[in-house]
Amino acid sequence: MPNSTELKGHWDELKGKLKQKYAELTDDDLKYEEGKDDEMWGRIEQKVGKAKKEILSLFQ
Repeated sequence: MPNSTELKGHWDELKGKLKQKYAELTDDDLKYEEGKDDEMWGRIEQKVGKAKKEILSLFQ
């Protein structure tokens, strides 16, 4: 699983893939803010009904 630095570095690519896989995600859901990773992932997990680990495993 990527750490925060790796996630930030590849965020645009991952964001595009998440939007393709989960059309219900909006730009607001995927807004990355420094230090608010947990809040963002909480929104994503709630909206798609899957855990962060499960979501990220789809892209490895």
